[in-house]
Amino acid sequence: MNIRIISKSKAAVLLLLLVIAAIITSCALPRPSSSASNSNDALYSAAVTPGASNASTEPGGGSAASDTEDSANSDGNSGSGNTVGTDGDETHETDADDSAAPIETEPPMPSFEPYSVDSTQPGLMLASEAIMAGGEIVEAHEFPEPIDIGYGDEYAGLEGILTFRGNNFRDTAAYGRADIREAAFGDKWSYSTGSYTAPDGARWSGNGWTGQPLIVKWPKETRAIMNMYEWAALQDELVEVVYAAMDGYVYFTELSTGNATRDKLYLGFPFKGSGALDPRGYPLLYVGAGYQGSGGGPRILVVSLVDGSVLYTFGHGDSFAPRNWNAADGSPLVDAETDNLIYPSENGVVYIIKLNSEFDPDAGTMTIAPSSPVKWRFKGKRSQADGKYWLGIESSPVVWRGHLFITDNGGHIICVDINTLQAVWAQDVLDDTNCTPALELEDGHPYLYISTSFHGGWRAPVGGTAAVPLWKLDAVTGEIIWRTDYTCHTLSGVSGGVQGTAAVGKHSLSGLVYFPVAMTPTRENGILAALDKETGDIVWEFKSPLYAWSSPVCVYDHDGNGYIIYCTAGGMMYLIDGLTGEALDSVLLGGVIEASPAVYGNIIVVGTRDMKTWGVELK
Repeated sequence: MNIRIISKSKAAVLLLLLVIAAIITSCALPRPSSSASNSNDALYSAAVTPGASNASTEPGGGSAASDTEDSANSDGNSGSGNTVGTDGDETHETDADDSAAPIETEPPMPSFEPYSVDSTQPGLMLASEAIMAGGEIVEAHEFPEPIDIGYGDEYAGLEGILTFRGNNFRDTAAYGRADIREAAFGDKWSYSTGSYTAPDGARWSGNGWTGQPLIVKWPKETRAIMNMYEWAALQDELVEVVYAAMDGYVYFTELSTGNATRDKLYLGFPFKGSGALDPRGYPLLYVGAGYQGSGGGPRILVVSLVDGSVLYTFGHGDSFAPRNWNAADGSPLVDAETDNLIYPSENGVVYIIKLNSEFDPDAGTMTIAPSSPVKWRFKGKRSQADGKYWLGIESSPVVWRGHLFITDNGGHIICVDINTLQAVWAQDVLDDTNCTPALELEDGHPYLYISTSFHGGWRAPVGGTAAVPLWKLDAVTGEIIWRTDYTCHTLSGVSGGVQGTAAVGKHSLSGLVYFPVAMTPTRENGILAALDKETGDIVWEFKSPLYAWSSPVCVYDHDGNGYIIYCTAGGMMYLIDGLTGEALDSVLLGGVIEASPAVYGNIIVVGTRDMKTWGVELK
């Protein structure tokens, strides 16, 4: 037997070579599948980002995740350092750092670079635009921190419906899936609100248009510092309904029972609109007055929900505004990354305000130190010409990838670069447009669903009829994809057409969009129209004896089957099969329902002009 002696230096070299060989071998091993039962599963699951996980379970998320995976697998220049390895006779690609737990990156956000075409150039519709920053009118402005709000289902950091139609896409007023077994209405609760008589004698009662409640599941540590009743603060879990009414109060109730969670808060203005809660979970309420109140003319208020104090007001007495009417029925958005509040007003100004907010739950404090508002205004050529087409914005803003979409009283829908405050395109929507656009990404491309009203005396006389189109627009260019018309009536001070926001179907209803059309075919009647998203063809119509200004809501069970909640001016709430238009159940709540419902799980909440707020169970 020959024994070979190796020197220490050579042994060290050999040991190093063995280590390198071991590393190369481990790199060549195939990645364990997600279904494999081994210790790497926990590491792999922990490495998946929340955004990527949500993409496969939330509406619209699946396609985004698939696009990202395809992109990552096909992009040889992505910095992943792909190499070729071998495993026996099988040759495959591996990442150079595969010895570590694999990390799945968050899906990249689709880019969005809108532009105008010949028919949507802003100059065709707009007479002027202006910007104010730092208290001065400026030629140009650019925010130091770009505002960029992404997917709608990622807008809110808390469970619930925190703004009108849920998020920056304005595409849902229902949170979660409902446990629907009988497709019927069940138990109900209610509480009473009141009325308010303004200094000029105008009387406002209950909840009006758009009047959607806000519903939120507060963390227990946040409730502990709020002015809640002790029983509510001590609950392990509690979902609160926050509902501003036209009697000047904000009401706070527990979702399942309607029991008050704290004293109602008097702010002294009638609130027609929906307001909003801060999407970061900060205890802040943003709400705009709908009419003059005990404190003077209408304005926008920022309220601390720690103690009910008003932290800030704005929008009134603004010399920059093109219209001297400072109500704000729209529901704002907050860009969580930049701390900017985005709030349009009926005075014709879009306000963007850096809040400089500070929330310290340990100390129990919520403070803001707002910077001087940045403002944008415009004037339409029709408004300039005859005075009929008012200046002002009653709808709620839609924001996607640094761009703002707004409709106005003057018959425009406008896309604005929110970071430069320059109009990108403008489309003619004919009439006083109070309904909020609904945005949807379809195969990654953004579209807008929108309609308008029939304001008597503008396109046709009071008591006459006019065409009210339902549109699908390309959000990139503002071009019309399709248009479906209804002939509507109007009355003095009560507009026909579409006042409610379209409901965009998802899951089993993904091919349909729903519009509430008022005063058709007669002055009293209404139609809930289900249209094919691709063609605009009418799939079905549900005809109600009295019309609706309320926005319909899509609700889904755990299998994705869709139902529509539809409320009318006759005080009726209907449960409708979203695919067929069949009325499955109805309940008479009484009074007039102008407000739009919100849904959390199996509970529907809506207020009436008859000074009642209702919670209705779906069973």
